[in-house]
Amino acid sequence: MRAIKRLWKISPDALSYGGLKDRHAKTTQYITIFNGPQKNLKHERIFLEYLHPVPRAFSPQDIVGNRFTITIRDVNETEKNRLLERLPEVERCGFPNYFDNQRFGSVGYSKRFIAKEMILGHFEAALQLALVEPNESDRGPDKKEKALLKQYWGDWATLKSKLGKSHARSLVDYLVHHPTDFRGTVARLRPDLGGLYLAAYQSHVWNRFLAKWLTTHLAPNDLRMIELKLGEFPIPRQIPPELLSTWKTLSLPLPSARLKPQGHEPWLPILNAVLAEEGFPLEEMKIRGLQKPFFSRGERDAVINVSNLSVLVEPDEQHRGREKVLLKFELPRGCYATMIIKSLTE
Repeated sequence: MRAIKRLWKISPDALSYGGLKDRHAKTTQYITIFNGPQKNLKHERIFLEYLHPVPRAFSPQDIVGNRFTITIRDVNETEKNRLLERLPEVERCGFPNYFDNQRFGSVGYSKRFIAKEMILGHFEAALQLALVEPNESDRGPDKKEKALLKQYWGDWATLKSKLGKSHARSLVDYLVHHPTDFRGTVARLRPDLGGLYLAAYQSHVWNRFLAKWLTTHLAPNDLRMIELKLGEFPIPRQIPPELLSTWKTLSLPLPSARLKPQGHEPWLPILNAVLAEEGFPLEEMKIRGLQKPFFSRGERDAVINVSNLSVLVEPDEQHRGREKVLLKFELPRGCYATMIIKSLTE
C-alpha cells in the first residue's frame, strides 16, 4: 500500500483496502482509490489490476470470507492417519478462533508487548521495543539501524547524524529537541504501526481469555494443546453435549477500557482473572495521555465452523514414497487457516 501511494502520489486517505495478507502466500486483494488512475501497476511481487469504478470505498466489512487451498507435503503414513482421524473432530467441534502467529509479527524475541508497556506508562521501554529489539523478520538494513539505535540510545544528536532517512530518524529528530518526552515520541509512531502494536497485545489477551474459558469449562481429557508463538493453547477434542450449544454460539468481547460490562456477564470473572495476571484491571487497559492509537471495540466468535471442507490424499510427486494432503475450505473473515492446519497436524 505504501508503494502504491508513493508511485502514484496518492494521499493516504484516498486508498482503502480490506485487510492484511500473509507475505508468503499467493493471494488476491481488492483496493479502492478515490479518483485513482484507471490503469494497471506492476511493482516487485505485486500486480495491481484496474477493474472498474465503484460508488464507495472498499473496507474490511465488505469481506464475507476467504477461500483456501493448502497442500501439506511429505506426509508419512502415521501423519496421514492422524490427520484423517482428527477431521471428524474439527468438523464436529469446530476449532478455537485464536489469533495465530501472523498477528504477532511485531513481538520480538523477548516476547514483550509494546502496547503493554504503553498501558503501564513505560513509554521509553515501549519505544525501545518498537525501535531496537531484534525481530525474526529483520533484514540487513533493519539490523544495522537497530544496532545504531542500541549503541547511541540517549545520545540523540549523534544518533540523528548516523541514521539514514527513515521513520526512526524522524522520531530521533523529535527527541533531539524533546530528549525526555517519550510519550510524545510514541504518539508520533506511524499510525499503522501504532495500530499493529495495540492489535497484537489485545489479540494476545483475547487468546488467553478464550484459553481460560476452555480450561474453566472443559475437563483436561477433553482438551489437547497446540503450540503457538506465545505458548501452548488448548483446543477441544470433544465438547460435552450439555455445553455444545453454548460453545457453538460463544462470542467473547475484545478486552479494553472501552468495554463497559454490567457486572453480570458470565465471562467477566474469567476476563478479570486473565487481566489480573497481566497486571492491571480492565478499566486501565488504555493508553493514558494519548488520543491515538486506541484499542478496538467489538466481539469475536470463539469457535469457527469450517465450510465446504474437502480432503484429497495423493502420492507426493516432490517426495518419493510419501503422500500429500490437499485441503480446501472456506472461513469467515478474520479467521486463520493456519489454525486448522495446527488442529489437524500437531
